[in-house]
Amino acid sequence: MRRRLVISYLLLMVLVLIALETPLALTLATRETDRVRADRLADATRFASLAGPALRGGTPGPLDTELRSYDELYGIGAAVVDRDRRTVVASARWRTAVGTAEALDTALAGQQSSGPESVWPWEGGPVVVAVPINDGGEVLGAVVTVTPTDALRRTVSAWWALLAVIGTLAVVACVVLAFGLAGWVLRPVTELDAVTHEIAEGDRGARVQHRLGPPELRRLAASFNNMADAVSDVMDRQRAFVAHASHQLRNPLTALRLRVEELGPSLTDPQGRAEHRLALEETDRLALVLDALLTLARAERQENERVTVDAAEVAASRVAAWMPLARHRSVALRLATTAVPAYARTVPTAVDQALDALIDNAVKFSGPGGEVAVTVARCDGGVAVEVRDTGPGMTESQLGQATERFWRAPDVQNVDGAGLGLTIAAVLVDASGGRLTMRAGEPRGLVAGLWFPGPVEEPGDAAPAACPPVVDRLPAGAG
Repeated sequence: MRRRLVISYLLLMVLVLIALETPLALTLATRETDRVRADRLADATRFASLAGPALRGGTPGPLDTELRSYDELYGIGAAVVDRDRRTVVASARWRTAVGTAEALDTALAGQQSSGPESVWPWEGGPVVVAVPINDGGEVLGAVVTVTPTDALRRTVSAWWALLAVIGTLAVVACVVLAFGLAGWVLRPVTELDAVTHEIAEGDRGARVQHRLGPPELRRLAASFNNMADAVSDVMDRQRAFVAHASHQLRNPLTALRLRVEELGPSLTDPQGRAEHRLALEETDRLALVLDALLTLARAERQENERVTVDAAEVAASRVAAWMPLARHRSVALRLATTAVPAYARTVPTAVDQALDALIDNAVKFSGPGGEVAVTVARCDGGVAVEVRDTGPGMTESQLGQATERFWRAPDVQNVDGAGLGLTIAAVLVDASGGRLTMRAGEPRGLVAGLWFPGPVEEPGDAAPAACPPVVDRLPAGAG
């Protein structure tokens, strides 16, 4: 935008300079030409007053000496001709030039002639002046002068060069002033754009300086800061409410579960025992929901502090942690990772919690005899982590809803879970500057992919552009 404003100012300035300097340049050229023409007319008129006796008596008299001195002093050729166009007296530099015949015709007709009207730097023609010689109202001849225009053209060129320099300086001053003015006007807009990106990336404390630029933009910056404060306050209140509500509900829920559990021995009816078992399961389910809400509130409240972790080591520890549950459910859980460390730059516990959510879902929905594969590789300047299972998978519409809070697929409503695992993973990955993707596996199942940015590279280091081959690596103690 600054470039467009400067170009607009510059174009306007150039048009103004053209409109002002073009008539001035034409006027200067015409003025200098008129000055030379006036001088030559005065000289020719004086010569005409001396030429009368020469034409009547046939003797040059003092006219010859005058023309010779004039030629030597000014370098201007002059001549006296009679009415029959015969040269009576001429100086040494006298030569006919373009326009001489027309000037003589006018002078012999009894009128003065001088031309051209203006001398331009690119034209080399002389200034021709002709004055009639009168005697009692009768035209006896004419005095003609031919003036070279080299000096006149140099004078006009100097004036034009001065105008060009003045115009160039004006354009430079306009550019400097335009950049300053554009910067003053656009600085609040630029800062507003930068702060908007910072807030979008998670820095909710970023604000715009509201004392820069024009008054209108100052008011806009102040309004933006007020809006950001209000939004930040609402988000903090919302997250605090979720965290406080979840925490406050834990104690009553624990007390309720103990009381329900104590009712078990007193129930003798089989149907009552079944209802008692379902009540205990619902309290456990509610406890899971409260734990997930607390985790989500903490994840959303985290600042963008980044730490460097070895994603391959974290993945190995999480696979080892979930291995007993996988064996219990007859699910084959394997880890495939690169042979070198795979360092990622993330918010604390992002890789751990995201993998816990993905492995939990993969093991839960793969079923007996299923397989879950976790792979880690360095890709695109970062680290890619992929969890692939052989479960029922999701449809395209379900994939678009999977990260929504409390969402669960219609066919798994009876499976344990709160519907917040993928939401927590998405929040942590987004806060780390990474991305979470999910797609249908082949021939069945679900493939959930995580990508985290790598640490800042040292000069000379180069991250691989493509993912290197991976090798199977089972965690210690896995069978």
